[in-house]
Amino acid sequence: MVEPVPSSAAEDEPERAENGENAETRANRKRRNRKAKKQRSFWVELPILIVVALVLAFVFQQFFARVYTIPSASMESTLHGCTGCYGDKVLVDKITYDFTDPGPGDVVVFKGPAPWLENDVPTQRSDNPVVRFFQDIGSVFGLAPPDERDFVKRIIATGGQTVQCCDAQNRVVVDGKALNEPYIHWVDPDNPRQDEFPPVKVPQGDVWVMGDNRNDSCDSRCQGGGGLNGVVPVENIIGKARIIVLPPSRWGGVSDTNPQENAQPAALSLSAASWQQGVPLAVGAVGAWPAVALSRRVGAGVRRAVKRKR
Repeated sequence: MVEPVPSSAAEDEPERAENGENAETRANRKRRNRKAKKQRSFWVELPILIVVALVLAFVFQQFFARVYTIPSASMESTLHGCTGCYGDKVLVDKITYDFTDPGPGDVVVFKGPAPWLENDVPTQRSDNPVVRFFQDIGSVFGLAPPDERDFVKRIIATGGQTVQCCDAQNRVVVDGKALNEPYIHWVDPDNPRQDEFPPVKVPQGDVWVMGDNRNDSCDSRCQGGGGLNGVVPVENIIGKARIIVLPPSRWGGVSDTNPQENAQPAALSLSAASWQQGVPLAVGAVGAWPAVALSRRVGAGVRRAVKRKR
């Protein structure tokens, strides 16, 4: 008697069912694993991305360009700033002077030389270490005043040039020529006069700087007592102010008008008011009359003596 052969299809059915269930379970498990892996990678990579971004920003600001906060009104109206207000945030180019020399009209940020720091009050930092940490971070990215004592001014004269003020038209004079300074801001427009100072020959390797807000800026004229103590070494210059990046209402480039480009011969004598300039002429005219009268008397006496001898 021949026994029927067991059907292989019947035997395979439970296996296929089991394999099908296992495949679906594995697929679901893989999907869950991928989702979990994605979530973990995001939270792991996020702080890495933040650290990389901060490092790149730090390197960029240390070696290429940096954002500085304008803390005072000494450069109005070119740059806006005042104590306790939201001053302009300015991007300062640090690599320009690796290839060129600072020139007249450049608005520069520089570390204060020793004479400038004698009476300067350093930026206040909180005693709280956490707050101080964030202040330091903010200063690096231009969100807070820097801890070091830096200044922003405009270059007026460079090494080897002689600068003084003022000519008869109240203009700064460099090497005998009166400067063209359209950027000057007067606190009192009805009294546009600036303080006088004697001639100063700027040493080689230094620059003479002044604020655009000419009546509200302590610069090379007064820092360290003025004169040679007020000059700034070129090596102290951090960079050239290029762009106002914040606030949006102030977006724009920073003017670098060269005041020496269209300079004109100084008007009459330096540091003398118009009425003073007429004094020598008046004295000469008054003194001429006695001299003429005396010469006439002497001449008449000589002629009379000659006639008697004849």
